[in-house]
Amino acid sequence: MPVANIGSQFGPWIVIGGFMLGLAGMIQVGIALFAAAVLFQLVTLPVEFDASKRAVAEMERLGLATSADTGGSKAVLDAAAMTYVVAAAASLMYLLYYVMQFAGARD
Repeated sequence: MPVANIGSQFGPWIVIGGFMLGLAGMIQVGIALFAAAVLFQLVTLPVEFDASKRAVAEMERLGLATSADTGGSKAVLDAAAMTYVVAAAASLMYLLYYVMQFAGARD
């Protein structure tokens, strides 16, 4: 997703530049780009959890993990998937911050 990639890398900088230059249109473009990145993160969260679940099943099927190991493997993979949840939550909070700053700057 090129828009999500561009939005996550350049969106915040465009917003900050818009505030520094006093350009409302630039701020809106930055917010829109960053919102696309946040949306992409939120949409891919279920995929990450499903991948962890499938990885545990595949490890069992291939004999790489015994039933005794499965609990630990599942815990580690769930923790790895939760890092995506935390990243998405942080991005969402930044997006809300930018939107609130923009809304306050217009008053």
